[in-house]
Amino acid sequence: MKIGIPKESAPGETRVALVPAMVSPLTRDKHEVMIEQGAGAAASFTDDQYQKAGARIIDTTSALFDESDLIMKVQPPTGSEAQMIREGSTYIGFLAPLNNQEAVTILARRRVTGFSMEYVPRITRAQGMDALSSMATVAGYKSVLLATEKLGKMFPLLMTAAGTVPPATVLILGAGVAGLQAIATAKRLGARVEAFDPRPAVREQVKSLGAAFVEMELPEDAETEGGYAKELSPAFIKKEMEAIGARLPKVNVVITTAQVFGKRAPILITKEMVGMLPRGAVIIDLAAEQGGNCELTEAGKTIESNGVTIVGAVNLPATVPVDASSMYSRNVVNLFKLLYPKPDAVPDFNDDVVKGACITRNGEIVNEQVKQAFQKGENS
Repeated sequence: MKIGIPKESAPGETRVALVPAMVSPLTRDKHEVMIEQGAGAAASFTDDQYQKAGARIIDTTSALFDESDLIMKVQPPTGSEAQMIREGSTYIGFLAPLNNQEAVTILARRRVTGFSMEYVPRITRAQGMDALSSMATVAGYKSVLLATEKLGKMFPLLMTAAGTVPPATVLILGAGVAGLQAIATAKRLGARVEAFDPRPAVREQVKSLGAAFVEMELPEDAETEGGYAKELSPAFIKKEMEAIGARLPKVNVVITTAQVFGKRAPILITKEMVGMLPRGAVIIDLAAEQGGNCELTEAGKTIESNGVTIVGAVNLPATVPVDASSMYSRNVVNLFKLLYPKPDAVPDFNDDVVKGACITRNGEIVNEQVKQAFQKGENS
């Protein structure tokens, strides 16, 4: 199989789908790896490194797509990129199918078998393919560093000749992968950390990292079978906001990570609640691309309201491209190895992971959630 790795075209994207270290696991199985010229440059991986690893450098995007039996990407393909993917070939990468209907429709029409990294089921044996968790780890880490840049005080407790500097208080909303990494990073920097999550199961994880858990009556069914947070009732969210609001007057940094798979992120901090934070406080909203957990968040922008800085964080993994690319590359290759365990193998669509990740196949959209979303869009 000829595997093509194009240079990412999305503005600000610095990651690459395959790093040089992951070329040999593919070439050992007699696959040919082709890298578009300069594809890894923004992540500090040179064409020479890829060649030494056994890959072939292709001069242009069109030539790469023309030759490839399978395309690996980070960012979802645009409509024009989807049109370039060879008819009857295979795609592995993020797809964002609910927000990228044009490209998904084109993939289906061109009989491309499309696998979406977002839809890899969150089950034990698929952990090595869970790109969402890998990228959330990077985002959680980077969100804290971003907060240190925006906050006008230091994180740790300091005893100095000029007096005592109290530690910053950081509130993390959502204790999934990103939230837990944010907790760990903020604790390492010496902050006083509090966290909240509607899933009772994560209370012990939060406490094990040294953070205080914001207590309130929690629902029993806040998580789906696939490991994603469920959409909660308006009544519960109201109580949740009251619990959060009680903490805000003493908080220096809020990092929000709450997202519901395939839906708009819940509003946890209203405009009025922003006013409860002390002047100089910072909100880093990791749900900005899904609408934001803060009512005032604007994706990709940093704004100020009542002396509070609100950062609509977008694509933080691209700000740490070396490690983010390495982690993502391993996820993609692990999925590829499941799909094609031997050079002449074909995907087993009875496998839960294979079936869950597949969005388009044989000229149609095969994922039921995506298919229903498309049908609703057509009927609205």
